[in-house]
This record gives sequence, C-alpha cells and structure tokens, in this order.
Amino acid sequence: MSATLPACLAGFRIHLVGAKGTGVCALAELLVGAGAEVTGSDVDDTFYTDEVLAAIGVPVSPFSADNVRGGVDLVIHSKAYTAASNPELAEAEALGVPTMSYPEALGSLSASRDSSGICGVHGKTTTTALAGVMARAARLPTAVLVGSAVGAFGGRSTITMGNELLIAETCEYRRSFMAFKPRRVVLTSVEPDHQDYYPDYEAIRAAFVEYLVALPPAGTVIYCADDPGAVDAWTRAEAARPDLRGIPYGFSAPGDFGMEGYRVERERGIFKLRGFGLEWRLRVPGRHVALDAAGAVALIAAIVADRDGARRLSEDELSAMAEALESFSGSRRRSEVLGEVGGILFMDDYGHHPTAIRSTLAGLREFYPERRLVVDFMSHTCSRTRALLDEFASSFADADLLVLHRIYPSAREAPDPETTGRLLYERTVSATALAGRPSRQYYEDPLDALSFLSGELRPGDLFVTMGAGDNWKLGRALYEAGKAAAEARVKGRP
Repeated sequence: MSATLPACLAGFRIHLVGAKGTGVCALAELLVGAGAEVTGSDVDDTFYTDEVLAAIGVPVSPFSADNVRGGVDLVIHSKAYTAASNPELAEAEALGVPTMSYPEALGSLSASRDSSGICGVHGKTTTTALAGVMARAARLPTAVLVGSAVGAFGGRSTITMGNELLIAETCEYRRSFMAFKPRRVVLTSVEPDHQDYYPDYEAIRAAFVEYLVALPPAGTVIYCADDPGAVDAWTRAEAARPDLRGIPYGFSAPGDFGMEGYRVERERGIFKLRGFGLEWRLRVPGRHVALDAAGAVALIAAIVADRDGARRLSEDELSAMAEALESFSGSRRRSEVLGEVGGILFMDDYGHHPTAIRSTLAGLREFYPERRLVVDFMSHTCSRTRALLDEFASSFADADLLVLHRIYPSAREAPDPETTGRLLYERTVSATALAGRPSRQYYEDPLDALSFLSGELRPGDLFVTMGAGDNWKLGRALYEAGKAAAEARVKGRP
C-alpha cells in the first residue's frame, strides 16, 4: 500500500526498514527533527550510523514482523528490501500498513518545500556538503541531507536550520532521483557507470536528461561546464525545455561562476570566481573539489536570487561562505584524513570510478608533492570493472606504490569468474610497464597486505585506501598499529 508523508509529522509513527543505511539514517534525522516518532530495524552488524541513531533517539531492532504491529502509521524501507525478502514489509502488506521506499519518502518531503537536488556520477556528496556549510553561513532556513557523514555537521549526514528549503544529494542508480521534486538541480558530471543498470553512456545520460526535464516551469539547472557529459545532458534538456534556466560553473564556464587562477599554497587550493572579488580557499585536495565548491556557491546564489527578487549575495554573506569553505574538512570517505603517526599520513577515499581515482590522486600529488603516494585500491562490482577495465588500469599514474585486491562483490549482480581482481592487477601491470611506475602488489584480501605494508611504509609517506569495498579496514588497522607502536615507544622511555 503506497503513501505520502503528511504535512504535519508531529506524533506520526514511522518505522524504518534498513535504518542503518546512510541515506535512511539521514532521513531519520529529518523525520525526528520534524516531530515524527521513529523506530528502526536492521542487521546486527555495527556501522557508524548506530551512534547517530542512538543520539537522535531512534531504537533499532533486528528484523521482525512484530516491529510493524501495534500502531505504526507508515513503513519506510531501503530499496535493498522487498516484501518477498523482508518479514516486516511482508507483514505491513498483510496488515495494510502504508509503505514507501527511501527515494519515495525523500521525494514526498521535497514536494512540500523549496527543494534543490544535487546529482552526478562524481562529486554529488562533496557538493551537497559544501552547499550545506555555505547555506548555514548565509543563514538560509534550510535542511540539508548528504549521502555521507560530514564533520562540519557534527559527524552526521544532515543539518537543519529551518524547514522552508531542502538541499539533498540525489542518486541516479535505478533512476532513484526521479522521485525527488526539486525547483533547481546541480549537475556535476555524467559518464558511464552502474553498468548493471545502465549498459552504456546513452542510457545513463538519458536518465539525467529525464531528471532535468522533469523540473517545474522556469526551473534552474546549475551544470559543470568542464564536464562533457554534464554539458551534453544540459544541452539536450534545454532543447526539450527552453524555459529552463542554465547556470554554468567551472574553469571553462562563462559568467559569474567561471573559475580563475587555481593554485596550491601551503596545502590550500585557492581560486577566484569571475563574478566575485574575493578568493576562495579549500583545505581538501584537488581541482575536482574546487569545482564542487564553485557549484555549491552557484546553488546558494540561485536560492538567494529566487527567494529575494533576484538579489545578489552580499559581501557579508560571501565572506561568511568563504570562511565556511576554508574550514570545511571533508566528509566521511572523501579524502578523509584518519591521522598522522610516525610521519605517515593516513587517508581514506570512496573513489571507485577511474575518473574519480585519477582526479583524487592528482589532487593529492599536487597538495603533497614531497610525500611518496602509496595507494591501496579495491574495485567494486564485476560489471563496472569489466566495462572500465582499461580505464581503471591507467588511472593510477600518480601513485608511487599500488596495492590491489579481489573485487568487492555486490548483492545486485552475480559473480563473474572471468572478471577478477587478479585480471585488473595484470592489466594495470601492462598499462604502467612503460611508465616505470607505480610499483604494484597484489593481495587477494586487503588484510593479507598488512604485513607487507607495515614493513614498507616509512616517514613522509601518504597512504590512502580507495574504493567502495572494505579495504578501508586495512588503512585503519595500519593507523591503529602505528599509534600503538608510538605509544609503546613513549612509555618505554626512561
């Protein structure tokens, strides 16, 4: 039985199936903030979201049909679960309790507010997080939802400064973003990905065009002029909907949000926007992050103009936004700094597409030119690895030492015995043989590399785990071992 969220959520009882998922947990924060009474269920495994759910007062139980009995008004579920696979959804169906998927629930919430959706194959999480800190600096009455924990949000995935506006990360996978009802969209990038659902570039581009064309009359598209796929999608959407307003941003963009003079000084990325006099400074590495920042500034400017009769951002607002940008330290698994021990800087990054890998490593090389760059990568899904094998193999040129592993599997596709981590390793060896770098190693399981890396890492290194798999555990194990060794040395001093 389908449903919509009521206008008033005070006292409304909602149960979340798959509550520990990043998106569902973030939605829980918004629902609790709006006055709903929320419970949840999930697997026993511990995730960082357990702490968030406990802090906002959402109890989480194992899956059981009993959880939806006794007066639940609505069940919201992760799209990973169906009535055929989950006892709670089956019971809700039997009892006639309304249900909604996470994208449907977020879409219902967006329809009741002045909403902005941020989308793209790359950069949507960071752009949304940056838009959130800038919206707070500009004192906009908005709620913000990001698909990752953000340090500037107190380690959570949402912040709420009011309920008039909503800024949310929206996902292209299986066209989930079509449930969202924005007034304006930020489009960061379009290129082949999610090959288990989109077989080629034309298929994924069509989904983004569909999202843009669904905007209301005179809707706004803020698009990255440096990304060919984003420009392609905008051009097609504009042809279908001439009433849409396009705002380009980037190094090749005309207008106010054209970027100029990017440089790195003392581990800060510095750039200007053509329409504004001040400099913007970032402590997160990479020109791709500077692009995300420009898109976020463009979004805040568009929101202010729409709310206040085409008003431009004031000098005070711009100054506060620039200060917020420089204080931004990133979000979970996006060039996330774990810490430094023994002169080795440990980082973790979610980059799992060749373009993201290449731009992230280039940014790290530019920010830390004196450090040896040691990269541990775990590919995710056989379909993506198979479709982009050569692109993956050539994406690690900035690494000095590369460690690869088995492919992290996905429940959404069957294993492919012909597409393996070993195949990616062999292709990478071939691709980099002439360049003479990086040095390459292969360990089937990430933790199998623990002994090798413990002996290999040395002061001055930057070690980064990359990918959407579980090799982040290796980075944390090495970091914790380094801390323990340092503490033991201190205690052993006379």
